[in-house]
Amino acid sequence: MIVQKYGGTSVGSMARIEAVANKIAATRAQGQQLVVVVSAMAGETDRLDRMARHWSPTPHPREHDVVLSTGEQTSIGLLCLCLQSRGIAAKSFTGAQAGIFTDDIHTRAHIQAIDTQPLLAALEAGYVAVVAGFQGITQHGDISTLGRGGSDTTAVALAAALRAEECQIFTDVDGVYTADPNIVPEARRLSEISFEEMLELSSEGAKVLQYRAVEIAGHYQVPVRVLSTFAPGEGTSMHFRTERKNQVSGIAYSRTEACISLSGIPSHVSWLPLLKGCQAGQWETDLWSQTPAVAGVKSLSFLVHRRDLHPVAAWARTWMAQIGGQNCSIDDKVSKITLVGLGLRSKADIITNILETLASQGISVQSLTSSEIKVSLVVDEEYLEESVHALHAAFELQHADTHLCSD
Repeated sequence: MIVQKYGGTSVGSMARIEAVANKIAATRAQGQQLVVVVSAMAGETDRLDRMARHWSPTPHPREHDVVLSTGEQTSIGLLCLCLQSRGIAAKSFTGAQAGIFTDDIHTRAHIQAIDTQPLLAALEAGYVAVVAGFQGITQHGDISTLGRGGSDTTAVALAAALRAEECQIFTDVDGVYTADPNIVPEARRLSEISFEEMLELSSEGAKVLQYRAVEIAGHYQVPVRVLSTFAPGEGTSMHFRTERKNQVSGIAYSRTEACISLSGIPSHVSWLPLLKGCQAGQWETDLWSQTPAVAGVKSLSFLVHRRDLHPVAAWARTWMAQIGGQNCSIDDKVSKITLVGLGLRSKADIITNILETLASQGISVQSLTSSEIKVSLVVDEEYLEESVHALHAAFELQHADTHLCSD
């Protein structure tokens, strides 16, 4: 059994749907049982989102999901009709019909359980099962959606539940690259990548695979391969070996960050309540950094996703007023860059190389943090592309061994 996922650009027109049908037919000809997960046609989710926001910038989450979920429903119906016109038995399933149950957090729900019986019955009857990605159903029977990139999560979760041989993610790029080729033309495709590295790249802005999809793949050891819909090739496979390489394997970035800086915090005050408030609001924050206390006060800064900036800033100001803090400032023109690779913390010259490279370009690093597998830094948004390009060259990723690990 194979699970294949096709993104929005892959089914972005009738001609592209026909091309996807050709790929499915070729896989079927090899005798494989096949579950196909599809996204909404390119641009359709954005169109639906704009309509949902016509009367209010914050539409009711339940009804918002009802609107957004219709994009994938169109895709699965069209693809099944195309396959049927070629004599291939195909049956469409919405998230609910496929037995995908989620929690109640509308617009970014998490999959809780999958009842595989409807899909297994269709496969045993000889159908290609075509499933709407990005969506499910809550325990109360409401339609839910999984957030941007949620079709990846649908595909990997189904592959895990069905114990598929492989989950193939078809997209408009032919694999995972050492950096975004749109910024670094000399970036190279990796033939394989470790689960740990893919997890960090996806969490730090690389858009090839949704973060939650990688988490599920790692937890259930699902073989995943990223492939191009539009060109033949081996793509990039994700493996679960953990050999230490002590080298940078890829660079990710995010343009969607803002920095909140708090100063004049009494030295005895813990910022744990501030953090817990952000977690309770399910607001995305990162790179928390506290300075040592001087003259009885200390400072704190952290990154927040720009979509959450206003509620987080309001909560931070409320907290500062409660504790007698002095100042809250916001910089919404920053970007985060993350270098990923196994065993980076044990390679002392990594951080030195980063700082020297950017200093030579006249670029200031606002903050930096490191772990065993990544180094993240914040720069002014104006210098994002220049920084990524310079770091890619400094670590010679254009000449990197695209096989990250040997047997």
